[in-house]
Amino acid sequence: MPKQKKIEPLVGEDLLKKVKELENLSKEEKAKQCGYYTVTKNGIERVNMMKFLNALIDAEGIQLDSSASANGRGGRSASYRISVQSNGNLLIGSAYTKQMNLKPGDEFLITLGKKHIRLRQVDPEEQLDVDAVEATA
Repeated sequence: MPKQKKIEPLVGEDLLKKVKELENLSKEEKAKQCGYYTVTKNGIERVNMMKFLNALIDAEGIQLDSSASANGRGGRSASYRISVQSNGNLLIGSAYTKQMNLKPGDEFLITLGKKHIRLRQVDPEEQLDVDAVEATA
């Protein structure tokens, strides 16, 4: 059997693009085709699933380890996608609320654009001014 040349594991946008191209394959086959495998002395190919999954997490810009930013390692900023739920709601996950140190009851102003929704946190002091004006009206 001819020896196959091992490809360098894909990372970042290249990895995401390749995984999308291979959408009909199993996750193990995707990992292998993206270069996340080793060949044993006996010629058996072993898929490195953890390295593959970690590379996908990194490529998506998801930061699971809070110490990564503390030790100077940069990276892409988190970019999450959400879908409109069956009841018409949009749910913003706790990843953003934790990152912004939001607490239950924090308020936001919603501004609608043609193709965007903008949320702006209401400053607690600004809210006090609005409440005072409303109380005197």
